Amino acid sequence: MNLLRAVPDPPEGPVRVLGMDDFALRKGDSYATVLVDLEARRPVQVLAGREAEPLAAWLTRHPEVEIVCRDRAGAYAEEARAGAPQAVQVADGWHLWRNLAGAVEKTVGSHHSCIRSAFATTTVTEPDPADRAKPLDPPDGTRDCFGRPRRLVARTKERYAAVQERLAEGKSLGVIGRELRLHHSTVRRFARATSIDELLVKAVNRQTILDKYKPCQHQRWNEGCHHIPQLHREVQALGFPGDIQTVRRYLRPSKKHGLPVTPRPAPRPRRVVHWNMTDPDRLSSSDDQELKEIRTACSHLDATARHVRDFAAMLHDRRGELLPDWMNRVLGDDLPALHSLITGLRRDQDAVIVGPSSPWSSCQVEGHVTRIKLLKRKGYGRSSLELLRRRILLAT
Repeated sequence: MNLLRAVPDPPEGPVRVLGMDDFALRKGDSYATVLVDLEARRPVQVLAGREAEPLAAWLTRHPEVEIVCRDRAGAYAEEARAGAPQAVQVADGWHLWRNLAGAVEKTVGSHHSCIRSAFATTTVTEPDPADRAKPLDPPDGTRDCFGRPRRLVARTKERYAAVQERLAEGKSLGVIGRELRLHHSTVRRFARATSIDELLVKAVNRQTILDKYKPCQHQRWNEGCHHIPQLHREVQALGFPGDIQTVRRYLRPSKKHGLPVTPRPAPRPRRVVHWNMTDPDRLSSSDDQELKEIRTACSHLDATARHVRDFAAMLHDRRGELLPDWMNRVLGDDLPALHSLITGLRRDQDAVIVGPSSPWSSCQVEGHVTRIKLLKRKGYGRSSLELLRRRILLAT
């Protein structure tokens, strides 16, 4: 370590195309910023923190910088404008795509009740009439398959109502958190939610280790096998990792109420997001069919899928000048999450328009950040940022 500290820094040459990104020295506590010469494909400096002053000062000492590639962080945009007003800023296309995916995930979450309703119209197995239970409430996910209310759903609804009530009274997030004894991030999530459906997505779509074996359980039960140990041994042979109590808890109500109909499982929100963000030509026939069913069932999700594909074509063809028209089309639909995305894009519109058209991106920077994480695992950076900085610069 002392030898590494004694080695002088490599000289800083002129940098025309600069990439930047932050990385965590200690997640949630301290960060640093790595600067990469994208033409030479090597790091040129590591700055403490991710504040404006150090980066602006570095850029001021390097007036030769012509292009700055960055993510969508507002702090980096301000730093680049302050330290290198002559440079063209490029918002990385991958980060734009990631921002869009986040907005799509919120949209799918808000309208997942439409997906559940569409998939609940068919069943995986059809029990015999003698074993079928009396029809229960529609399987909207707020109750289990036997009609029992789910505690997590009830708790989520109560918290949402309490947070929204206090927000209407003008209370701050900190005060609400203290009154309800909730973490600040939890209060913020409940406060920012546009509807209760957005919060219930995870609550009503929690899966258990028995889920994929339930059709088999239903089939064997309908065939007359009601011996729990035998049913447990059979699903174990299929790969079920749980114990007999899991099977017993699931099937115990069947002896009194009869076996319920197993609704066709609705895809999880992230899976729907994945389908939307994937090239249609690369989707399997079954995934493509289910996505078409979802788009038919919900006009909002149909519009979302259409906008995603238009955005993907714009990125693929490097037609950043089409972005303003795309944003206007999105604003014409009732999609609040995408509207919030557009508000952010317009604050950074110049860099966002250049991003899809530019041959430069932050891919190299992300690769160097990955290498930095590997160095941290080896022990560099635990004692000081200076040691990590020297190791990064000398490694190239």
